[in-house]
Amino acid sequence: MLKVGLTGGIGAGKSEVSRLLASYGAVVVDSDRIAREVVEPGTPGLAAVVAEFGPGVLTAEGALDRPALGAIVFADKGRLAALNAIVHPLVRARSAELEAAAGPDAVVVHDVPLLAENGLAPLYDLVVVIDAGTGTRLDRLVRLRGMTPDEARARMAAQATREERLAVADLVIDNDGPLEALEPQVRAVWEQLRERAATHSD
Repeated sequence: MLKVGLTGGIGAGKSEVSRLLASYGAVVVDSDRIAREVVEPGTPGLAAVVAEFGPGVLTAEGALDRPALGAIVFADKGRLAALNAIVHPLVRARSAELEAAAGPDAVVVHDVPLLAENGLAPLYDLVVVIDAGTGTRLDRLVRLRGMTPDEARARMAAQATREERLAVADLVIDNDGPLEALEPQVRAVWEQLRERAATHSD
């Protein structure tokens, strides 16, 4: 099994690269999606969040009210740490389950937005970074996600710098151009990952 960390700044195109890799046969473990799954209604994760933050973080339907919870945790680092202490172990456990089910010859791609920020590169056999310039990312966030330029800049500023991400990269995918320029690069990276996985499992 080859364990790959995939990361990139907001607006770099990570979800598109994940989708392509999955279509080629990678087992993609998406930590953001798992973080949502572990606090769905009826889960022990949601029960623990409610026990910590109170019933005010639930919608009328009994689901997690993300804006209400966000208003609490993003204003208070201590409360954010309390939330992370609940969610992160659940995400790690579920990620490990998915990885274990993948099989010995698999290429397992962990889609990790904050890989560089949290010093997680050593956990993986290699790290793939999707790189795009600040102007490109700003344009995508405003045009495709409906953010204001100020909101987009704030989100980008809260993440690692481009240089910090590139410093942990083993392979870099340049996504500064149009979508059609991305697919051949991702396919070439996939071929390298397959080769590495074959030699890795020997």
